[in-house]
Amino acid sequence: MTGRIEIDKPLWDLNTFTGRFNYFAWMTDPRTCILPSSQLLEAKELLDKYRKGQEPSTTKREDVVYAMKLYKSAFHPDTGELQNFTGRMSFQVPGGMLITGAMLSFYRTTGAVVFWQFVNQSFNAVVNYTNRNAKSPTTVNQLIGAYLSATSAAVATAIGFKNFVMKRASPLLQRYVPFTAVAAANCVNIPLMRQNEIINGIDVEDHNGNTVGKSRVAAVKGIFQVVQARIAMAAPGMLVLPIIMERLEKYPGFKRMTGLHAPFQTIAVGMFLLFMVPSSCAIYPQRCSLRTSTIKLIEPEFYDEMVKNTSGNVPEKVYFNKGL
Repeated sequence: MTGRIEIDKPLWDLNTFTGRFNYFAWMTDPRTCILPSSQLLEAKELLDKYRKGQEPSTTKREDVVYAMKLYKSAFHPDTGELQNFTGRMSFQVPGGMLITGAMLSFYRTTGAVVFWQFVNQSFNAVVNYTNRNAKSPTTVNQLIGAYLSATSAAVATAIGFKNFVMKRASPLLQRYVPFTAVAAANCVNIPLMRQNEIINGIDVEDHNGNTVGKSRVAAVKGIFQVVQARIAMAAPGMLVLPIIMERLEKYPGFKRMTGLHAPFQTIAVGMFLLFMVPSSCAIYPQRCSLRTSTIKLIEPEFYDEMVKNTSGNVPEKVYFNKGL
């Protein structure tokens, strides 16, 4: 095999939206989430050997690139640990399409809203925890408390909005109950599941990847960007499909085929998510930056610690993993 691949560097320019979209489309390929753990661990082992120049002589360039894809899709960028498959971004399309399709189909009764919002926020809690900044440790008690708080708040938001809208809105607007509840719940779920980062701060690094200190502002910035991206991920499918369904149900033939409504919406959501998962992940760089002047202004105690850690050579910017 000629031409060594720099496996610890991205294959695309992540400073541009197009580069990040290509990277995340490659990394979140839903086909990778059904692969056995043994194959994922073999990919990690191949990369470890390749990094040392000890890979098998029969190894081809495409083998290394595919191993990089599997590693990026399944292992945490901070810890290198194999992630729970339901929490991987590569599971967002199959998992998201099934749950969102159900939410769009079964929104008329309180019981259905409660059940599917609970399922959705439980799924989101797993995704949020899996894709957190793992350098900020979370205890089991904190995790359980955050999950219960986030899920309860999300379900309460959904019920409250449903009861308000159903009494006042047109049938079309009633179809937007799931999206509004999901958007509001994301604003609650993600910060609560990652509250430890906000309370204690997260590690920040210089341009070369050396940890120089901590910052709560960095955690807030990263979480805020993740909330925006998650809402953007759900928006097209949950905003456009109600209009499509409202028009299709005006046709007597389609209206009578009620058994096909849920599968139709589920498949349609999946088609939206195939594009929106990489698009929303690409809105902001995963390696986020923050000016140290901001830390000095808002968190002087963390800035003073940074001065000590760098012997006074504080970088102009620091970097951190915002999560996904």
